[in-house]
Amino acid sequence: MHGLINRAVQSFVCATYGQSCWLRVTEVAELGFVEFEAMLVYDDEMTMRVLDALCADLKRPRAEILEDLGTYLVSHPNMEDLRRLLRFGGVTYVEFLHSLDDLSDRVRLAVSDLCLPALELIELSPTEYQLICHSGLAGYSSVMVGVLRAMADDYGALAMLSHDGKDGEAELISVMLVESAFAEGRHFDLGARKS
Repeated sequence: MHGLINRAVQSFVCATYGQSCWLRVTEVAELGFVEFEAMLVYDDEMTMRVLDALCADLKRPRAEILEDLGTYLVSHPNMEDLRRLLRFGGVTYVEFLHSLDDLSDRVRLAVSDLCLPALELIELSPTEYQLICHSGLAGYSSVMVGVLRAMADDYGALAMLSHDGKDGEAELISVMLVESAFAEGRHFDLGARKS
């Protein structure tokens, strides 16, 4: 697992549940260290041990925690750069949804050795979509539900999201757009930020 993913989990746990929770998790997971390095690659099994330890510590299912992680990745001030990368997908939530087909390629442009599973959006109607999360990263669809929910808020859209099960190895997410301009979205400027 790429260090950026592990580092995101670490940042999420520390920001949401505190440093003491993270230290307990690393001890139970028997990492032998407490800080992931962003540019290293770790054994996938190590990441699974961290997630198992976190689930046990919080007494919550993995899917819920991963969905919260997805929300954190978009909404927390520590992750503004990722939010900006996602917002470049379009001016509206619908445009953002259509840009998800290219997300793994855009991520690879930023970090060449970070390979995310492919996403495929199917438009069932102007308000109903199905996102296919191809296999390759355990729990990715749960993280994506959190990302999609947080991005709907970011754009000011009202959307209902749910897991629709599996199609072979791929996981399915349904997106129902209730209203595209439900509330005022968070401010976003495509121009460079001023220091």
